[in-house]
Amino acid sequence: MTRIAALFPGQGSQFVGMGRELAENFEAASSVFNTADQTLEFPLSKLCWEGPAEELKMTEKTQPALLTHSIAAWRVLTEKGLRVEGFAGHSLGEYSAIVAAGGLSFEDAARTVRLRGRLMQEAVPAGEGAMAAVLGLDDDLVISICEEISGKVAGVVAAVNFNAPGQVVIAGSKQAVDTAIDKLKEAGARRALPLPVSAPFHSPLMAPARKGLKPTLEGLDFHALSRPLYRNIDASPVTAPEELCEGLIRQVDAPVLWSKTIRRMIDEGFDTFIEVGAGKVLSGLVKRIHRPATCYQAGTVEEIQGLVESLNLNGD
Repeated sequence: MTRIAALFPGQGSQFVGMGRELAENFEAASSVFNTADQTLEFPLSKLCWEGPAEELKMTEKTQPALLTHSIAAWRVLTEKGLRVEGFAGHSLGEYSAIVAAGGLSFEDAARTVRLRGRLMQEAVPAGEGAMAAVLGLDDDLVISICEEISGKVAGVVAAVNFNAPGQVVIAGSKQAVDTAIDKLKEAGARRALPLPVSAPFHSPLMAPARKGLKPTLEGLDFHALSRPLYRNIDASPVTAPEELCEGLIRQVDAPVLWSKTIRRMIDEGFDTFIEVGAGKVLSGLVKRIHRPATCYQAGTVEEIQGLVESLNLNGD
């Protein structure tokens, strides 16, 4: 029997035009964008649909933009009759997953991720942090090399995103990341290349952002889930409000265990994954982790129509 999970993308999947067609075709989606504009007190919908791209890439605006697109698509899917048994989101996407699962209001999430983006950007001065993608090495070797460099070079570098087998992202101080890139290549990495990001997300350098965000998260009204969320920080399925809050606090400066999360879900019987929102990054990672998995994207009108037909939803 098919067991379906909903996955929600994180930063990097944004693009100018995101969600516009959904809002033009579905009242449920239009309502989400209108709510975002009112809640954030600036025209987020216009930024998503018209750009400019450079402004959309600003972390403080990227995060609520991606959340809004994902929840707009989710509301359309639920109207079409989609029901899932589990949720997960990559980094920022964990907020979208919790909202979709009924654990937090969209308005609270939108305000919080805007603050999250600002705090993460402010945690490390521009130019002092960096991230890099590492392909073709074992996770433990990447961890070991990062730990060795952090003990010898000024600054710190750590493995922060375990996305799929042989695909790890590192982050930290620019000097330490640059040194790590060289060492990882010497160790046999197929590729080790800097990423065009503005801060070393999920690294220990994000501790000030976690501290700044903690009071806001602890003051939110989280609700118990009827279906589990699989957390970034430990891949464990959780439903209790305090577990949702704790996961969002800790994930700010903790690694995203995406590969472990998907493997846990596969082990628990999930075989079909729907990526709700912008892009298809997560679908590609799921296929790298478990090739037999069935994956769908649901971020555009065409994708949602295809999903409705494939899963025999009511389509109303």
